Amino acid sequence: MSVIPLTAHTPTRSAPAFRGRIGSDARSGHYAVPGRYRLHLSTACPDGLRIAVTHSLLGLGAVCPASLLPALPDTPEGGHSVLRPLYEASAHRYTGPAAAPVLSDDWSGRIVSTHAPDIMRDLAHRFGGDGPSLYPCGAESEIEAIERMCAEGIEDAAQRAGRPGGGQEERDAALAKLLETLGALDRWLEGRTYVIRDEVTAADVELWVALVQLDTVHRHHLDASAVQRIAACRALWSYARRLTAHPAFGRHLDLTGIARRHHARGRGLEAAGAAVQILDWAQHAAH
Repeated sequence: MSVIPLTAHTPTRSAPAFRGRIGSDARSGHYAVPGRYRLHLSTACPDGLRIAVTHSLLGLGAVCPASLLPALPDTPEGGHSVLRPLYEASAHRYTGPAAAPVLSDDWSGRIVSTHAPDIMRDLAHRFGGDGPSLYPCGAESEIEAIERMCAEGIEDAAQRAGRPGGGQEERDAALAKLLETLGALDRWLEGRTYVIRDEVTAADVELWVALVQLDTVHRHHLDASAVQRIAACRALWSYARRLTAHPAFGRHLDLTGIARRHHARGRGLEAAGAAVQILDWAQHAAH
């Protein structure tokens, strides 16, 4: 599959405070040793959910333990107090929020990375073991294109389409971009189980989390007509249902936590689309 990005990539995630990498041997400093590293995640956060699903698909529970954090940060600056010692040990006089996700090094008591895409790739490349090949050889450009489509064509477009501060023309253009992206993915997924290969890859993790966010968060700020048009992408939502039934995906779906995080952070007004749920995520996750 050749996936063409809709636009040049403009990152929507905040800049990572730390961006170390895990290498292949001792010369790299941070190298792959079972039990050395630990994840700190909130699955109510999209990045935390992406990493948690990746971690489960690879079967890394014993190799790289994960500590789950509450849905809502507990400090005024928007961080988690339990992570503050790691941040202070890793950066002298660190004053920013002690935010998740974090990959930490238990040997040094410091942070390796807070950059979700790097963490996911390092888990797969350095600790993948017998798990699926989430970043198969030759697929990196396709995976990156899906990441861009999800970030720009779904998440960013949905946010702008439901933003109360912009003009109607801007919201209409954002909704058109969202529908264009979903329509292209819907047509591509007709008759397919996964988005770019015959088995699950990181592209599926990206797309599934984007669809979760679209239905559980962004939908609340769109009108009912827009949500009905989104729901009409039958192949796309059938795909989302199948992945939700997979234990590595559905078991991490914290719908209550996502709702609490949304209500605490939400900046848009609730619209009629809030009443038009596309999927019963809890029912499909229980299968």
